[in-house]
Amino acid sequence: MNIENKVVLITGATSGIGETTARVFAENGAKVVVAGRRVDRGNYVVSEIINKGGNAIFVKSDVSDSDSVQQLIAKSVAKFGRIDFAFNNAGIGGNIAPLHEQNDDHWQDVMDINLKGVWLSLKYQIKQMLIQGEGSYSIVNMSSLWGTGASNIGASLYAASKHGVIGLTKSAALEYGLNGIRVNAICPAWVPTEANAAILDNEELNSQIAAQHPIGRLGTREEIAGTVLWLCSKNSGFVTGQAIVLDGGISARR
Repeated sequence: MNIENKVVLITGATSGIGETTARVFAENGAKVVVAGRRVDRGNYVVSEIINKGGNAIFVKSDVSDSDSVQQLIAKSVAKFGRIDFAFNNAGIGGNIAPLHEQNDDHWQDVMDINLKGVWLSLKYQIKQMLIQGEGSYSIVNMSSLWGTGASNIGASLYAASKHGVIGLTKSAALEYGLNGIRVNAICPAWVPTEANAAILDNEELNSQIAAQHPIGRLGTREEIAGTVLWLCSKNSGFVTGQAIVLDGGISARR
């Protein structure tokens, strides 16, 4: 994938898709910045990568806070000298309830992490890439299948935030294409993670949800990580401004 010795910054990398992606990049020779809020878990992920011969650091970070994101960039550059790729993966599901029962705090919680967090990450990652000058950079933002259409009932705020991520992605791709910075989003359907374990650990619910996918199963974290890896490789050099759907065929019905 031509990413050996490249530096990748991954937010929300202490669990789930982010953690798996960090491991996949390290296995392919990249230097990995594992970013997240859980110190113990972040240090564990880094130790696992290093024990397998990889190169990684953990930086505690809150993507909803501008100062924290700037410090994340600074610490990444202090350690590895540059940033070549980024995967803005940090996100939350938020409160699940009918739209008319949501309140201001519910809205703010979701938007601060899922949308403001991606905006701040993009802002300071792009600033650093512009400082570095001419290169081949790639940023991947985590949206969702529910960022391309209506969400499950009760997740209107989540859907709104993920639609916003796609808007940011397309805008950034247009603005910085001539600077060698490609920006894309990925839009997965159901993938088992710690965040949705309460639902997917229920065998009956798991079967019902899997049946919604024409392919007949849920996605895997490795499949999502592989797509991020491809989007950061030279093999995807003509791809930018896209919202790539990974949904086992669900959207084919639309």
